[in-house]
Amino acid sequence: MNRQITVRAEKEAYTMASVLLCMAFVLTIAVGLHPFQASPFNSYTLQALAWRQGQTALAQDVPHLELAIYQGRYFVSFPPVPSVPIYVLSFIFGANLPDGLLVKLYALIAFFALNRLLRRAAWRPWPAAVAAFLLCTASSMLPLLLSGAVWYQAQVMAFMFTCLAANAVHAGRPTCGLFFFALGVGCRPFNVLFGPLLIFLYLLTPNCRTVLLKQKLKALVPGILLGLCVAAVYGWYNDIRFNNPFEFGHSYLPEFSSQGGQQFALWHIARNAPTFVWGLPFDWEQGTLTLKRFGFSLFLANPILLLLVYWGLQDAVQKKISALKALTLGICLLHLLLLLTHRTFGGFQYGARYAVDVIPYAAIYAALEGWEYGFGKPSLFLMALGLGLSVWGSIVLPL
Repeated sequence: MNRQITVRAEKEAYTMASVLLCMAFVLTIAVGLHPFQASPFNSYTLQALAWRQGQTALAQDVPHLELAIYQGRYFVSFPPVPSVPIYVLSFIFGANLPDGLLVKLYALIAFFALNRLLRRAAWRPWPAAVAAFLLCTASSMLPLLLSGAVWYQAQVMAFMFTCLAANAVHAGRPTCGLFFFALGVGCRPFNVLFGPLLIFLYLLTPNCRTVLLKQKLKALVPGILLGLCVAAVYGWYNDIRFNNPFEFGHSYLPEFSSQGGQQFALWHIARNAPTFVWGLPFDWEQGTLTLKRFGFSLFLANPILLLLVYWGLQDAVQKKISALKALTLGICLLHLLLLLTHRTFGGFQYGARYAVDVIPYAAIYAALEGWEYGFGKPSLFLMALGLGLSVWGSIVLPL
């Protein structure tokens, strides 16, 4: 394989990256948001400013934010990693940090990581660039790129770190990859499920077949130890806030701590499935076809997941299911089921927002050996429909 593919992006990638940024900025303006203004849902900025004062709690309640209330103090109820770059940037922008630009930057980085992953897997330049673009836009993630609100920052940053991790591990750099993975978990805790897959991706990657298994296992040790150190920092931060290393704040949201709500439960799967697994995207309102505001099938909102199901079935029929492919599909299913145990599965944004977390499984599957998928006409047509629906949903549904 030409090593230049792994260290630089071609003109095709830069072209599609430009299209991605232009689309994100145009849609941001189209929905009435200013791309250079701070979001009012700026939990991470407030947390970073509190850090600068030597505090982990906010000075006061902010009613429109999801703040955890513990022992009479107010805490940001989300994992802390997205606040780290904001802490640095706050010395430049203060409280008026344009966080909407950050989510676009995170998506751009994810795009280049996905492009490199697919190019290394023998995809041709244009199919790889177009596929990377569609993975970032023809899904529930596109509306998340329009606002720097706390929920969107966490999810897009987790997507970015997971894509960076998959690309690094596939390139034979497990320490870098597992560090990115650990940072992704600090944005979306259920992303911990990518860990075993990334380890096996490294052990079975064709780029390192000549390396003995013993050497590969030894090469994993620094990355695993580094990831555990990052996890220890998360535990320490949780402990000093909530006296529990495994609690990052959601249990102390009023809706769960005092109003009787249950955040995670198996019975939520049965309640969520009719909407988020097989629910149709349209409603009839006063004789007009309208897009559902409260979610619909994650396979329609994220058509790459429908392609993943098709790829898996095709490989099964053709008896091409390798251990790594089966592991990818199995962990993806487990991850999705765990997300469906959440009460809201992502709230009231376009489509099924939480399903964005599992898109990297499709990218990893498409990069596995033995099947150069490319984007044929049927796949491209399906993803183009998904892109059109995402653009429409970004405009007509409120953020």
